[in-house]
Amino acid sequence: MTSLSDDERAAVAGIDQAAMLAQVERWAAINSGTRNLAGVAAMAGELADAFAVLPGDVAMVDAVPVESVGADGAVSVLDHGRHLHLTVRPDAPVQMLLTGHMDTVYPVDHAFQTLTHRDDGTINGPGTADMKGGLATMLAALMAVETTPLAARLGYEVVINSDEETGSFSSATLLASAARGKIAALTYEPALADGTLAGARGGTGNFSIVVRGLSAHAGRNPDDGRNAVLAAADIALRLAEARGPRLSVNPARIDGGGPNNVVPDLAVLRVNFRPATSDEIARAQAHIDAAVAMVAAKHDVRIEVHGGFNRPPKPIDAQAEKLFGLVKAAGGDLGLAIAWRATGGVCDGNNIAAAGVPVVDTMGVRGGAIHSPDEFMIVDSLAERAALSAVTMLRLATQGRL
Repeated sequence: MTSLSDDERAAVAGIDQAAMLAQVERWAAINSGTRNLAGVAAMAGELADAFAVLPGDVAMVDAVPVESVGADGAVSVLDHGRHLHLTVRPDAPVQMLLTGHMDTVYPVDHAFQTLTHRDDGTINGPGTADMKGGLATMLAALMAVETTPLAARLGYEVVINSDEETGSFSSATLLASAARGKIAALTYEPALADGTLAGARGGTGNFSIVVRGLSAHAGRNPDDGRNAVLAAADIALRLAEARGPRLSVNPARIDGGGPNNVVPDLAVLRVNFRPATSDEIARAQAHIDAAVAMVAAKHDVRIEVHGGFNRPPKPIDAQAEKLFGLVKAAGGDLGLAIAWRATGGVCDGNNIAAAGVPVVDTMGVRGGAIHSPDEFMIVDSLAERAALSAVTMLRLATQGRL
């Protein structure tokens, strides 16, 4: 660490990995699956208390209402937990955004609820890597920055949302507002086990397409009916034709139908798109519109399309290249080899980049097997990654620009 400044060296030296690990153990013991609102509220309370050590104002922001389409085609409003929003020194000359999420993919009745320390230096548990370890990393890095004189030059907003695992629909406006005017952003999704970061990301869009036909007796007068399941299947096949090297299309499920002797009058098609570029979003949307119009006419059914492209693709532009370069240099001075590569996954980094702010969105712990009962976090990466974030932020404070 010979290339670190005195301020950077002092900040890194004060990072307490044991305290970070204790936080992760306590937080991961709380089931905060997105739909477990009581668990999410408990996690939010823990985080509000933890982040209150920073010199800013912590607020809990109510979630924006989110529509959901049921298997019966009915549209309802889903409740979500509140989001944590911290603002520190909004008048400082250098402004950053840091984001994370308090929710996990494991519902309250999931079998994976316990923590196991392994002999290989990892801890297996729900959310340890994705991203309760990342939240501990973010907090430790900010605490380290606050011990230095450079902190006066750095202002930041922290958004920790409650719905990232389901698309950040109720927190998208909060993220966009917090991103405004920021020089750069760091998001605390986990890095790969070897430390590799996510670079460019594709986008995603999720749709629920409700088809309403007309029921009839399948044997006596089938031609009087309008088969909604058949029409939904026709849409699925037509949408699949849009697939290409830069667009994945996954018709994932059709809800509907009933007894074999009844022509089904309702079906709901669920479909996911993964566009690599903004142009592919436009092409996919045009394909959806055309498929719906053709099927409605061919099958004489009514069709409602719900959903949209909630995560735009995240390319690595010139400013993002500079931010990645800054992180790489900070890592090099800490003795860490930093590399990145494109990934098909999505996260809040997509939305931040779409707001025009360069972002590195895998500044969390090293780990793997996320979204599975084998999820693990490498314990020694807690202090390592907190140091990487702290040095990165201190250098942004010093430079004042990318």
